[in-house]
Amino acid sequence: MRMGANWRPIPQAEMTEDSPAAKAPLDDHLLKAQLVRKIEALLKERGLKQVQAAQLFGVKQPDVSKLLHGDFRQFSLERLMRFLVALGQDVEIVVKPHHESAKSATLSIA
Repeated sequence: MRMGANWRPIPQAEMTEDSPAAKAPLDDHLLKAQLVRKIEALLKERGLKQVQAAQLFGVKQPDVSKLLHGDFRQFSLERLMRFLVALGQDVEIVVKPHHESAKSATLSIA
């Protein structure tokens, strides 16, 4: 696996169950799953086949098939957002202060 220039292993002492470092991969995966679910709903709503979606997204049909069958590791969050834009959706990223009452900061798709 190739790592970026800023990559560093996270010391085991920092990897508690509630640590941001431990939650980040899961948060990313859940966000991707939410985006894929939205993409799938839009494709179904518009009656678009995988081949048509592939042309719209600039990928191959087997990639769309993998995406829709839950194998979306190869797609970044940014790329999934671009697919939504290609489907005519506005994508907003909102950053706001964390509320003290919540246990931890959250990432979510509305």
